[in-house]
Amino acid sequence: MIIKGVRGKIIKDSRKESTIEVFIETDVGKFSASAPNGKSKGKHEAKPYVKSIQKDIESLEKISDYFSDEHIEKFSDLRRIEDVVRGHIGANTLFALESGVLKALSKEQKKEIWQLINPGAKKFPRFVGNAVGGGLHSEVPKKPDFQEFLLIPNTNSPLENRKINLEAKEKLKQYLKEKDLKFAEKKNDENAWVTSLNEKEVLDVLTRLNIQIGIDVASSTFYKRKKYHYKNPPLDRTPEEQMMYLKNLIKNYSIFYIEDPFDEEDFESFAKLLKTNSESLIVGDDLTVTNYKRLEKAIEMNSINAIIIKPNQNGSLIEVSRVIELAKKKGIKTIFSHRSGETKESILADLAFGFGADFIKCGITGEERKVKIDRLVEIEKKFK
Repeated sequence: MIIKGVRGKIIKDSRKESTIEVFIETDVGKFSASAPNGKSKGKHEAKPYVKSIQKDIESLEKISDYFSDEHIEKFSDLRRIEDVVRGHIGANTLFALESGVLKALSKEQKKEIWQLINPGAKKFPRFVGNAVGGGLHSEVPKKPDFQEFLLIPNTNSPLENRKINLEAKEKLKQYLKEKDLKFAEKKNDENAWVTSLNEKEVLDVLTRLNIQIGIDVASSTFYKRKKYHYKNPPLDRTPEEQMMYLKNLIKNYSIFYIEDPFDEEDFESFAKLLKTNSESLIVGDDLTVTNYKRLEKAIEMNSINAIIIKPNQNGSLIEVSRVIELAKKKGIKTIFSHRSGETKESILADLAFGFGADFIKCGITGEERKVKIDRLVEIEKKFK
């Protein structure tokens, strides 16, 4: 396959913020793909754009003709694309570009996108659904300090996952009404319920559902000057107090999944929590940012047993594949994840299935989340 031309344009994500869509023309047709935006970002993430979206779009136009010298026949040939664009575009633009290339390649070869990664893929990821929101994702004065409260059905069937989480989220609406007098049935930027309850009160509600539960603490967002600054209720915790608090929550609520429990530089505290709670998933996101060297350090220090994979944190799908390969080699569970500012791009589902992810975190409701869930259901139906 030969790429005849590339261009980009600015579009709006689910938060109505600017992101990029990349269009490519090949000898088999025209294709496009878009990249999401993160709000809660790890400071070690790759830059989404070199200087700005507009500058990346201009760079794509300048180097558009250079792609015609490259023959793309398989997933690993994305490296040739990366050689052309290195230093010219950021991670968001690169992810959208490579996604578009995979779409074109799948059309040319009459294959599903996931088949380009692993034609023998069979394992479906379990769903991690964001049901109740707090932290940076909920713009209300009083809210939980933790960013996400997650539902994780114990099944690998996308169809069953979708059904269980949809029903559970609807039940939650009623439970939240009973517990939170201020509950107004509003949803945040990830389409999770907005509540004025604190994290313990939310966990009390979630335990009524009889589904495995998880939390994204996103602790770097409220860590400053060596303390975790809680607002609901107002309370400052040292790293040692944070450790004790989280251990108690895990024990009292049987929490299965704990993402970013400590600041993004505190590999040591992650390791201490994992040592005493190895049956739970201690998940790195801001800690590891889909970065090979950060994952290497986390493995060396035994900080995590699960890692969030956000392709646009890195940009390069070749690098993403290296991160996944290392994680699998070392027994680290992989969780493909959406971002808070999403688009109607569904390729995350193909990537998660193709790479054999253990979990996929892409919300429960909302148009931009639904396309990813529906795509996994579509893949599952082809196996029946």
